[in-house]
Amino acid sequence: MKFLLLLLMYTQPQLSLMASIGLSEVLFCFCFLILYYFLIKKPLGFKKAFHSNPRNWPVLGMLPGALVILHRLYDCSVEVLENANLTFQFIGPWLSGMDILITVDPENINYILSSNFSNYIKGPEYQEVFEAYGDGIVNSLNPNNSDLELWRNLRKASQVIFGDQGFQNFTTSTTRSKLKDGLVPLFNHFAKEEMVVDLQDVFQRFMFDTTFISLTGFDMKSLSLEMPEVGFANALDDVGDAIMYRHITPRFLWKLQKWIGVGREKKMTEVNATFDRVCATYVSAKRDEIKKKGKSGEDLLTLFMKLDTTKFELLNPSDDKFLKDFTVGFMAAGRDSTASGLTWFFWNMSENPKVLTRILQEIKTNLPTTTGSNQDTSYLNKLVYLHCALSESLRLFPPIPFERKSPIKPDVLPSGHKVKSATNIMFFIYAMGRMKTVWGEDAMEFKPERWISDTGGFKHQPSYKFLSFNAGPRTCLGKNLAINLMKAVIVEILQNYEIKVINGKKIEPKPGLVLYMKHGLKVTITKKCSSLE
Repeated sequence: MKFLLLLLMYTQPQLSLMASIGLSEVLFCFCFLILYYFLIKKPLGFKKAFHSNPRNWPVLGMLPGALVILHRLYDCSVEVLENANLTFQFIGPWLSGMDILITVDPENINYILSSNFSNYIKGPEYQEVFEAYGDGIVNSLNPNNSDLELWRNLRKASQVIFGDQGFQNFTTSTTRSKLKDGLVPLFNHFAKEEMVVDLQDVFQRFMFDTTFISLTGFDMKSLSLEMPEVGFANALDDVGDAIMYRHITPRFLWKLQKWIGVGREKKMTEVNATFDRVCATYVSAKRDEIKKKGKSGEDLLTLFMKLDTTKFELLNPSDDKFLKDFTVGFMAAGRDSTASGLTWFFWNMSENPKVLTRILQEIKTNLPTTTGSNQDTSYLNKLVYLHCALSESLRLFPPIPFERKSPIKPDVLPSGHKVKSATNIMFFIYAMGRMKTVWGEDAMEFKPERWISDTGGFKHQPSYKFLSFNAGPRTCLGKNLAINLMKAVIVEILQNYEIKVINGKKIEPKPGLVLYMKHGLKVTITKKCSSLE
């Protein structure tokens, strides 16, 4: 309570804040802090407040129960949505703006992301919450009335660049080089020293380096024997935590903290300074490289700097802010989703040895007798069962566990739910992959066979049902690159190493923007005497 008194003394003379936030919101802010204090100190009264039928408390709404079960939010959401017939209305505290319509109904999702795409945006508060990403790949791909053309320009430009054969070859060679010179020596060292390793940390570092090279052409070498701290990578972690905090905190509270400069909002200021410094350094270095050497690289930064602006008139690739925002957004999207996908895949293999055995046999059967060109990855397309197992892992453990939307105009969803303009709508992608009404009675089972077609090929599922790569006009442009990268990493590891998960370590997802493991994935690594033994 001392904190509350100090906070009141500090903010009392600042009348300008009242104008931007509102007196009622400030008063509620203090009520919220008091509530949170009692939830932390004496939460027993709320232990049963959020089960299959969440309790709607007077004034406080359903927030008390949600805070209590935050540590197991994902599993609780499965139960709630199954009992609510795939769509559930969450009621937040009065005046907080936290009411959310949560849905995992494929018809609703298809309608919002495809059929009536133009009416649904990220929401009026989205850019505020994700402000650290600026106007880059995260925020600009948010078509509303004012920036629809800008979004289209950036989307088309990205589509051209991602489809460029030179860029695809560059990313393939980058992955192979980082495997050969980074991951393999590190795994050999871990195996020789019989070390316990956090595989999640390794994959984060691997993806940070490969993504940064693909983006800038430079290697920060976070994946090395020293396992160094990299400020830019730490900043990406910090901003993810801060954005998650903004999602579960009333807007006026985190804005108050930002204005004062305390807590996670102070960290956000430090993160933005890191982004500015690092991006300015590498953008400047790239400009010098192009100017002095006349080098025409295949990295994304070079390709965007040389973009034909006559075709994309609303983009300004010579602007430092444009390049900084794109760099930050692409790093966040490229590093975290793939690292998460790889981490959960190897845990699933430890839990399903029969699946692992079949994958090893498939690799042995289809692996080329000679590696040939470094660019030749065609054999990866023959690994159908591996693709099925990877898709099954992504279904149960989607790297991005939720997504939010908001209608511009009032609408009625296929489920019959009426939504007003600016209503917060959220897709719980994690829960959707576990819905029996969507995936069948065996939805909770890890079953790659569900992805095999009658002819033995890979069975594609509708994107609005399997949402790991988004759907509609916002479908992930890097989907095929990401899948092939994960396949290449998996094959390299399974071919040469045995991964054993340490028993007794609790495996659970960490609440956040990305579905990481809360305690990492501790493993031991043994080098095989011969490939695929």
